[in-house]
Amino acid sequence: MLPCAIVLGIGLYIAYHFLPALHPMGPWLHKAASEGQRLVIAVLLFFQFVKISPHDLQLKPWHLKALSVQVLSFLVLAALVFFTQGNLRMLLECAMLCMVCPTASAAGVITDKLGGRLSETVTYVVLINVAATFLIPLVIPLVNPSATMGFWAYVGHIALKVFPVLILPGLAAWLIRYTTHRLQRRLMRWSSNSFYVWGVGLTLAMLLATRALLLSRLGWGAVAGIVVVSVLCCFVQFYAGRHMVSGKEQKITAGQSLGQKNTGFLIWLGYHYLTPVTSVAGGLYAVCQNLFNSWELYQKAHQER
Repeated sequence: MLPCAIVLGIGLYIAYHFLPALHPMGPWLHKAASEGQRLVIAVLLFFQFVKISPHDLQLKPWHLKALSVQVLSFLVLAALVFFTQGNLRMLLECAMLCMVCPTASAAGVITDKLGGRLSETVTYVVLINVAATFLIPLVIPLVNPSATMGFWAYVGHIALKVFPVLILPGLAAWLIRYTTHRLQRRLMRWSSNSFYVWGVGLTLAMLLATRALLLSRLGWGAVAGIVVVSVLCCFVQFYAGRHMVSGKEQKITAGQSLGQKNTGFLIWLGYHYLTPVTSVAGGLYAVCQNLFNSWELYQKAHQER
């Protein structure tokens, strides 16, 4: 399903791009895709919070290891960006965003299907979103001198993007958990369908990613460079996550938590805080991580036969 969602998302935007009759609908379609993706994220997180209680959100040693990987790599790459120019600077900015980008809401869905620990993934989703909200505003003004907002203005801007779709689903799910147990049990049965909800979200993500790529007007050389950076960042983070812990369940959990990114947020970061060109990395990372997820799910299904 994931490769089909990737192809569908790309195909929908290409159809729009080459059909002039649809161009007047462009602003509305872009807003619908952006807000639709946020709604999908909220729904996915709601179904994950329904299955766990607040007591399940416990800090584990690997959480701090994964957080250190993201924070330190982001700071090192930001320092390199400060001293470089031209295409190398652009590629380092892409890598910087790929490393700091928070974990995707769908990471819990994939983790659960692969046999990992859902509660630990959701804990890391909350942790890295909080860390990124305060870390990114510290660094962006240093690597982008044209940035005009102050630290707290950036924090507020990012928080308004992140926390409504992070906190509200949790509050709603836990309100149901402690007030209407019958509805909660029914929702837990329905939560198995959240994987297909993610298929819709991935289609919208690829539509936005294709838009970013075509509007960037990048040459093939630059696109190839961003492809290499995105694949390397994806490989490094999945590999690091799986090798910082022991045990099959924890390897799956840490690998998905560190490697699977909220690429819609990554595209938004690049477009608003650096240059629109860097937002292309989000779309290419989305392709890479979801092809890897598809392979993992196929391997698991093959082993169970």
